[in-house]
Amino acid sequence: MYNNSKKAFSEAKKFIPGGVNSPVRAFKSVNSTPVFFERGNGSKMIDVDGNEYIDCVSSWGPLIFGHANQTIINSITETSKKGTTYGASTELETLVAKKIVDMVPSIEKVRMVNSGTEATMSAIRLARGYTKKEKIIKFSGNYHGHGDSFLIKAGSGAVTLGLPDSPGVTKNIAKDTLIANFNDIDSVIKLFNENKENIAAVIVEPIAGNMGLVKPKTNFLKQLRTTCTKFKSVLIFDEVMTGFRVSPGGAQQLYEVYPDLTTLGKIIGGGLPVGAYGGKKEIMNLLAPEGPVYQAGTLSGNPLAMSAGLTVLNLLKNDVYEKLEYISKKIENGWNQNIIETNTDAHVARVGSMMTLFFTNKNEINNYEDALQLDTNKYAKYFKLMLDMGIYLPPSQYECLFLSSVINENDIQSLIKSNKKALEELKNE
Repeated sequence: MYNNSKKAFSEAKKFIPGGVNSPVRAFKSVNSTPVFFERGNGSKMIDVDGNEYIDCVSSWGPLIFGHANQTIINSITETSKKGTTYGASTELETLVAKKIVDMVPSIEKVRMVNSGTEATMSAIRLARGYTKKEKIIKFSGNYHGHGDSFLIKAGSGAVTLGLPDSPGVTKNIAKDTLIANFNDIDSVIKLFNENKENIAAVIVEPIAGNMGLVKPKTNFLKQLRTTCTKFKSVLIFDEVMTGFRVSPGGAQQLYEVYPDLTTLGKIIGGGLPVGAYGGKKEIMNLLAPEGPVYQAGTLSGNPLAMSAGLTVLNLLKNDVYEKLEYISKKIENGWNQNIIETNTDAHVARVGSMMTLFFTNKNEINNYEDALQLDTNKYAKYFKLMLDMGIYLPPSQYECLFLSSVINENDIQSLIKSNKKALEELKNE
């Protein structure tokens, strides 16, 4: 069933570290061989063996209109005929920037980059330049790309100074990254009280998406806002995942909490590499060439990504979000019913079209400590059962589903029926 994928993986390992260009693609956490894909159309993907899958990952978020959307493809094609990059300014960049400013409540100016990692790294540098402070606070279980400052884990306690979580990250970098517990404002306040004059920024996924989907508790984001204002620190929302997905203005619009800086990516590139960070004018104006904080990129705001992204943003009308909510809620309700009927220790967490099925006996997952207790072995078996039935899920218990607006009624029923069958098989082991 997967012979060609296995051959492709074997060949890839000869030339690419681990055979992949991003670790989750190796399928290690689900004890499986990665699937190699050939093409996608609408809600479906076809692998190199000709197997068809309903795609529930959407390239980790960007494909809100599914694969090979003709309007987006036409936009990329027509733009490419004029050239792929100039290393110079285009009016497309301004059009995208204006659209982002119009849609995201807290953004007054925005700078385009090429990835979410670039966006978060740059936002942190800008926050340090603005506040003239050095330390940052991040949360256990939040992922902000692979910048050195972010590859830090908590030590034995939630507020212990960070240690490098990856070889190559120096202790000097690690000591400037403080770790708090998601959904625990007391852990944040404690760090501020211990480092009153030296915390430049707090960076947070307003809806955590990298320990599975973890919702912010009531008032947690508002308390973060109040605390950052009190201590004159910059609040950064990492909305690379949630931006334009959970609402037109992202999580900040949904929860009515407005950060000083926001990082974006995924959807604003329409499936092409992209990132952005934006916020208050007084902060953004510190960027070179207007100010002293330096950041640059040859392909930043390249015409192909800008054309695709502008097309997507222009398509994001209210009826799209209504449709996504209908699709997502129907799948969530079906899966929850299956969990009850099969008496499985699991539950579904969802915000809009982002969703995770957690294998746990807990009623909810609130933080990284909760996430570490999930039954990842059961998820690995579940993933493989679903894959064999033509359902492509995230190859990790700690990642979200990103559902697209082109999932149809037949797809929804297939997702619910396959889920029921997989849960029943897990029970019979």
